[in-house]
Amino acid sequence: MNKFVVRQSCLLFLTALIWGVAFVAQSVGMDYVEPFTFNAVRCTIGGIVLIPCIGVLAIWKRNKNHILSDKNNIKSDEWTTDKTENLKRIKKRKDLIIGGSACGVLLFISSNFQQVGIQYTTAGKAGFITALYIVIVPVIGIFLHRRSGVKIWIGVVIALFGLYLLCIQENFTLGKGDGLVLVCAVTFSFHIMVVDYFSPKVDGIKMSCIQFFVCGILSSVCMFLFENPQISQILSAYIPILYAGVMSCGIAYTLQIIAQEGMNPTVASLILSMEAVVSVLAGWILLNEALSARELTGCAFMFAAIILAQLPQRQKV
Repeated sequence: MNKFVVRQSCLLFLTALIWGVAFVAQSVGMDYVEPFTFNAVRCTIGGIVLIPCIGVLAIWKRNKNHILSDKNNIKSDEWTTDKTENLKRIKKRKDLIIGGSACGVLLFISSNFQQVGIQYTTAGKAGFITALYIVIVPVIGIFLHRRSGVKIWIGVVIALFGLYLLCIQENFTLGKGDGLVLVCAVTFSFHIMVVDYFSPKVDGIKMSCIQFFVCGILSSVCMFLFENPQISQILSAYIPILYAGVMSCGIAYTLQIIAQEGMNPTVASLILSMEAVVSVLAGWILLNEALSARELTGCAFMFAAIILAQLPQRQKV
């Protein structure tokens, strides 16, 4: 396994870690505010957090270009008069807007369907159905001519079984809330595929920033149409909202975009599904929720699936 894959895998696992803890924040936040309000505020915060990061990186890149131009005796305005470079910038800007907007719409659908659906189903079913993206992503990949090896498919099956042991505690039936969360799993699968397509083409932090503002604006519209947001309620939930906005949105979703570059989307979805394991552990540590032997077994299967997916392919002789 090369260093690049190890680095990207570690970043994806860090993303899953942050998202797993965010389930606690989402659960606590729902005690104070309604779903669209929670997502509108946290996504707006996530976008705002990234603006200074974009500014700092822009200054760093500008200084780097000046150093390169001075070193090669190239005038700075020559960088902007090259037609080919200008066309590339226009194409990159177009991809950035399209990619960020598409991710924002998909994030809006998935996050809000999940948040609303949790109100009508059990947490165990919601966690299991949401994590079905580990199966949906490789299925979508088939239609996009993105093949996954037998090893990865075996990992998907093992992870799915682990998630079942981890999350399902009662007879599985598809009710109103289950259907809403299933939409979340499907749309988040497409979100992963869109990130996989655009991440090599654009600046990951800028695309992440755009997706949060798009999601925040759409969630705000629904917030004012269907809910009655109160400043006092939002302030009461400031801790879970700040965690979800700064950590889950601003940091974790940006890490996802950066870490998915060059990674097989099916492998990425397997690593990201570790958020289910982390959410259970976070509930145990932060909310004093005990882990049963069945849940611990599910965690073990999940870890086994991730390790299997990361094993290097056998080289053909």
